[in-house]
Amino acid sequence: MAPEPAADGATGMSAAPKLLQVVKATSLSLVRFHRDMFGGMTALPSSPAALRNRGPILDVLAGVLPPRGLVLEIASGTGEHAEHFAAAFPGLEWQPTDRDAGSLETIAARLGSAGLSNVRPPMCLDVTATPWPVARADAIVCINMIHISPWAACEALMVGAAAALPAGAPLYLYGPMMRDGRHTAPSNAAFDADLRARDPAWGVRDVADVAAVAGRVGLDLAAVVPMPSNNFSLVLRRRG
Repeated sequence: MAPEPAADGATGMSAAPKLLQVVKATSLSLVRFHRDMFGGMTALPSSPAALRNRGPILDVLAGVLPPRGLVLEIASGTGEHAEHFAAAFPGLEWQPTDRDAGSLETIAARLGSAGLSNVRPPMCLDVTATPWPVARADAIVCINMIHISPWAACEALMVGAAAALPAGAPLYLYGPMMRDGRHTAPSNAAFDADLRARDPAWGVRDVADVAAVAGRVGLDLAAVVPMPSNNFSLVLRRRG
């Protein structure tokens, strides 16, 4: 099977000026708009990939996330992962983020209508801009980002995660990966070529390269879990 497309707004980069000041109000207004226009049905953007992979990812996260604390999600895209995982882990507080103003509006509207008490309003977060708006987290989740971002974004993600996580806390990554310099399926090779044709700075990353850059800042690779559609879950933990 071909690798699934990445979630909307998943690069985790750039900025949305002044958006943090209006997200709560935007959330309520968008929810009312969609309720009025569609009789309770929303026309919010949806990611087929997120709907397909959220179940398998949830199964892995159940053995990775702490029972309580704050989970920082990087590049939340449509907010469908945040909605699904926050509902599944009521003991955790979920902080969705994205770099894209449109994605933040979508997340705010979706979560504003979900009735979840353990989700914070979405925040603008650019992994390459320091300091991050969230200084500490008990876990970090980043899904389908590092292959549609420059390598510098992966490096910045590791630096920011190492600074935000306490000893032993996890950074969870999901997406297509290479192993030992080779693609794990012909479809992944084709997907990689397509990504690099769109932007030479993008591309499917090698697990060893991700582990190496993480290790330099104090994050150790704890698990590599094969996932459906030739994807992988990587679990890294902050060194004590």
